[in-house]
Amino acid sequence: MKKRLKFNGIIIFSTLVLIVIFPKFFMRKIESGPLDGILGTIGIALILLGQFFRLSARGYKAQHSKEGKALLQTGPYSLVRNPMYLGILLIGLGMVLMFFKWWVAAVFILIFVLRYILLMLSEEKKLTVLFPDEYPQYCRRVSRILPSLNMVLKREVTEYLPVKACWIKREIGTIMAVLMAALFIESYRGIVTHGLINYLKGSTGIVITIGLFILLAAYLNKKTNETNKNASGKK
Repeated sequence: MKKRLKFNGIIIFSTLVLIVIFPKFFMRKIESGPLDGILGTIGIALILLGQFFRLSARGYKAQHSKEGKALLQTGPYSLVRNPMYLGILLIGLGMVLMFFKWWVAAVFILIFVLRYILLMLSEEKKLTVLFPDEYPQYCRRVSRILPSLNMVLKREVTEYLPVKACWIKREIGTIMAVLMAALFIESYRGIVTHGLINYLKGSTGIVITIGLFILLAAYLNKKTNETNKNASGKK
């Protein structure tokens, strides 16, 4: 795990250095009109949704994995087999939409595939050895990283995206760091280009989106706790 984090850190640092040195090559020019506001709103929504998947997957795994001796097939792991990687994908795409030129999305997806798909394949080999009967059946039911739209729409959101306040508290540092970095860059570029008043008028969608995700977090926390209480009562 430490090697993985170190490697990811090198990739992120190298990318930031290139962006700082060649900002005009990578960064999308802010244009007047509603498009920037729409892209910013969608981008921040993807970033927050990605953070939700990350914290839900990490929290659920910590609570239910039994130190890696059980194959998780419920919660976020019932939607996709790699919800944490799905979260990273959403966060990255959200950043691209907010700040970068369209071709950067293709580069990001290529890097993501090279980095994480190969990692997933390696992990799948290990899980097949650990759970020779359960894991192949699980793979036939649940996709690797892109969820089925039918599965998303037909199920209650708390079934595949449980959230607890203690999980949020554990991940709040990462969540706030990513969110604040995105908002700082977005506001700085917007104010420099359009001025403070015009930027504030155009950022309404971002503010509403953040508010909606706060309400969603409260709802998911409440429903998850209720589900756990009902499950405990039945035992």
